[in-house]
Amino acid sequence: MDAVNPFAEAVLDVVERIPPGRVMSYGDIAEYVGQGGPRQVGRVMSTYGGGVPWWRVVHADGTGAPDHEQRCLAHWREEGTALRGDRVDMRRARWDGRSADFQEAP
Repeated sequence: MDAVNPFAEAVLDVVERIPPGRVMSYGDIAEYVGQGGPRQVGRVMSTYGGGVPWWRVVHADGTGAPDHEQRCLAHWREEGTALRGDRVDMRRARWDGRSADFQEAP
């Protein structure tokens, strides 16, 4: 495997800190890290993301990783992530990256 570059390390660090039941979009992570964009974060996740809670990184519309939707849904249900059908309810589940606490699912 290729050496992980500083951007990839920063992305993976953020993903590891997302609390169970919460999510960040690809764009949220890029903004939090302060560089790149959603596509660059997606590339990091597809290359190096297998060792972190990858299901907590979603598209802005609350959908999961392409070709992994059912696995995402299973993880979200297990963690009590707020859902709207088979998508994450972004208003309720989005994590801002600042607070370590999170709301318990009802």
